Amino acid sequence: MADQSSLSFIHPDAKIGIGSIVLPFSYIDKDVVIGDYCKIGPNATILSGTRLGSSCEVFPGAVLGAVPQDLKFKGEYSTLVIGDNTVIREGATLNRGTMETGTTIVGSHCLIMAYVHVAHDCIIGDHVILSNGVQLAGHVQINDHAVLGGNVLVQQFCKIGRFSFVGGAGLVRNNVPPFVKVAREPLSYIGINHIGLERKGFQLSEIEEIKGIYNVIFVQNNSTSIGLSLIKNSFQSSVFKDEIISFFGQSKSMISRFKSDPVTLNHETSSQ
Repeated sequence: MADQSSLSFIHPDAKIGIGSIVLPFSYIDKDVVIGDYCKIGPNATILSGTRLGSSCEVFPGAVLGAVPQDLKFKGEYSTLVIGDNTVIREGATLNRGTMETGTTIVGSHCLIMAYVHVAHDCIIGDHVILSNGVQLAGHVQINDHAVLGGNVLVQQFCKIGRFSFVGGAGLVRNNVPPFVKVAREPLSYIGINHIGLERKGFQLSEIEEIKGIYNVIFVQNNSTSIGLSLIKNSFQSSVFKDEIISFFGQSKSMISRFKSDPVTLNHETSSQ
């Protein structure tokens, strides 16, 4: 049960799970579902259409489920769905979907840091980290285990592959493939996410395979189409090869290729 003795407003139609705590001065609207063992911090606002999983924590000043900042939105019913064990820090704003998809989705075990904005119809996978000040436009897709550094801006409809890392203050205008590290302006490939992959339990042979594939695409002097053809013919079949080829095949635009003076991001990758 929620802490009904607090000074919060909890709409009688809201559903609050077992063991969840709502601290004073929070607002929980009708048509809200909060799972078991959640903690809703003071001055948090959870609006209609929000579905919050179990064991989540919402910090002060966060606003979940506000209507989209989209002029095409006409008040249609939509939702914001958040998985289990996700933490949403101070001042973050997560909007619900529009009629185009009907929902905004944030996965489980995510960390949404302070002042992040997740716009309408975004899809965020599991174990994603959005650092302080990240701003996602509408319809952005971020796959599992991706990490975005502080103040990264992501243009609408961009896709970011799993286990990728975007350096702080980057402007994502094009798709970011899986397993890579990107930085600079314009955003460019600077290597694979070696440290992140190691920490997630990837074997050295797997990391070397991924590195070899991306060397063909981004480092060698090949066009993307020729690079992909070489990969198909030169590398043995594997889940990593198939995933990378599939990602490129579904992407109309991709980040820039390798530059001659790769930077190191050891200070940033320490957060992965």
